[in-house]
Order: sequence, then C-alpha cells, then structure tokens
Amino acid sequence: MEQTTDLLQRCYPSRRAELKRTILRTALACFNQHGIEATTIEQVRAQCDASVGAIYHHFGNKEGLVAALFFTALDDQAALREAYLAKADTLEQVVHALVHSYVDWVSAQPDWARFQFLARFAVSKGPLQDELLARNRTRNQQLRERLSVHGAELLQDLPKELIASLIVGPAENYCRAWLSGRVSTSPSAYRDALAAAVWRALGGLESPAH
Repeated sequence: MEQTTDLLQRCYPSRRAELKRTILRTALACFNQHGIEATTIEQVRAQCDASVGAIYHHFGNKEGLVAALFFTALDDQAALREAYLAKADTLEQVVHALVHSYVDWVSAQPDWARFQFLARFAVSKGPLQDELLARNRTRNQQLRERLSVHGAELLQDLPKELIASLIVGPAENYCRAWLSGRVSTSPSAYRDALAAAVWRALGGLESPAH
C-alpha cells in the first residue's frame, strides 16, 4: 500500500487531488482482487467512502477509471525510464537502461504492474484506445530515435516494430511469471543478466557498459 501511495503522490501531488488519489488507490486494489469485469463502481465507492458522483466527476465511468489507472502506471514507468536513459551515453548503456528501468519499476510496483497486464486489453478495446495507440507510437518513436543516435549501424537491419519487443520482451516474460507466482525470485535479482542477454541478442560488440 505504501508503494501505491508513493506512486500516486508522484503523479497527483497536489492536496486538491487527495480524493482522486483515494479513489484510484481503492480501485487498484479492487481490480486486482476481483478482476476488472467483476468490479463495480459501487464496490469502489463503498471501499473508499466516496460518493458515486465524485467518482463519475473525476473519471466518467468504470472504463475511465480503468484507463486513468493504466495511464498513471504508464506515466510513472516512463518517468523512471527517462531518468535511467538520461545517464546513458552508449548504445549498450541505453539498452541496459531500458531493461533495468522496466525490471526495477515492476519490482518496486508489483500491484501496478499486475494491473497493467490485467488492464491492457480492456484499455486497447475501450473508449480511450486511440490515446493508448498514440502514446505507444510516441514512445516507440522516441526509443527508436534514442537507439539510432547511439547505434544506427547495429540496428539498421532490425525491423523497427521489433526493436522494443527484443529489448523488453525477455524482462516482461519473467516479470509476468513473477507477478503470477510461477517464480519466486524478484526480477530485480536478474536485472543485469536480462540486460546482458538482450545486448548479446542484439549483436552488441561495444565495450562493456560497466
């Protein structure tokens, strides 16, 4: 719960957003416990002791509440990614930063990461699907540009739409297994191994990042 509170405080820092943070915190717990389909606005209202009108005022409907949580998670994840990338000066360091930031965020925010996986399909098919597509396009374009600055020759033979999956895919696969309880070791324990494996898979020939 403390991690959830910290994330919401970062994304909605003003005192005026206290009710919004409370609703989002409660909704996150309800969705993770009962599932998105089974959770109702009334359940969220009862748990956070807010009015139905307040929930609809801030989020419109249940789909809006789901999307607000999903985009909040994306924003926080992106902020950590940018902080790691700001310290990267070589292509290998960029690759490591992308893997490390993903793994570290999931390890620190398991409830949010679990919800992300749970809600991705619902948001992609919901009323805010165009916003999600736009965000994904912008993120992928920014990543391609950042990677190209440091290693255009190394990446030139890779399909553009494949690069992000090659870099984050192995980490995402392990994180899903951890969040579902199929493995017990935190992803953060394997952050360096995952990053090194991705670098080898990309054919990296530069000197070590560390």
